[in-house]
Amino acid sequence: MLSRLLAATLWLLHFLPLPILAGVGNALGLALFGLARRRRHIVLVNLRLCFPELAELQRVRLARAHCQVLARSMLERGLLWWASPARLQRLTTVDGDDRLRALLDAGRPVLMLTPHFVGLDAGGAAIAMRHDSASIYAVQSDPVFDRLLYRGRRRFGDQLLLSRQDSVRASVKAMKSGRPLYYLPDMDFGRRDSIFVPFFGVPAATVPGLSRLARLAGATVVPVVTRLLPGGKGYAVTVGEPWQDFPSNDIEADTRRMNAWIEAAVRTMPEQYYWVHRRFKTRPAGEPRPY
Repeated sequence: MLSRLLAATLWLLHFLPLPILAGVGNALGLALFGLARRRRHIVLVNLRLCFPELAELQRVRLARAHCQVLARSMLERGLLWWASPARLQRLTTVDGDDRLRALLDAGRPVLMLTPHFVGLDAGGAAIAMRHDSASIYAVQSDPVFDRLLYRGRRRFGDQLLLSRQDSVRASVKAMKSGRPLYYLPDMDFGRRDSIFVPFFGVPAATVPGLSRLARLAGATVVPVVTRLLPGGKGYAVTVGEPWQDFPSNDIEADTRRMNAWIEAAVRTMPEQYYWVHRRFKTRPAGEPRPY
């Protein structure tokens, strides 16, 4: 019942002009910062680990700003589920799509590196409106929101949603068939299949899937970053330059390169990275758990 009420609220809110909806999201974010003690703790621990050079007050301000953009992204998801394609196109700009299109037109498999910024779902919708693509879909525990998320990701073009339980072959096959894969490799999925490489100077359990998938599919890695714009001005998606000399023969070096690139991207808009995730929950043997 509660999930249906929340879904109905998001549906109603999506009719609001985006600047007003953004203001509501900012206010909700301030409330979350004050009330969601567990999540606030996780955010602050992550920021202390990644930005030790900042004063504590600076990290608190950064955490507050993160909660605001996170809440905005949650409310604005209703736009991705119900707004018309014409409205979404007005709210989203894509810079560098010509790079992606040129690779696909040349028959090159494409692997999109998409870090966990709060606007990533808007970026995924923008790509889906322009290309038949593929992405990894995690089944949600709540059936109402699972259905909304699933339908929302499939509403544009011919999109292929792969389960985390699907084999690597399914992702490789999708890329080889001409579907760029929207790939998010920067979460802590536990010790299995992960290696420890630095992220902001802290050993982080990281799945080396970017290197493996690029090698198996013969794919070109193209970074894609989505920025949530201030003042309810929408989203800016940037398709970066294709990576050269990747993958190498050293999977650990490749994964270090990926984390270093993500770190550099985070520093350009640190409040928009997904700090509520326990990125450092898996530790090397003997290290204390930070959370």
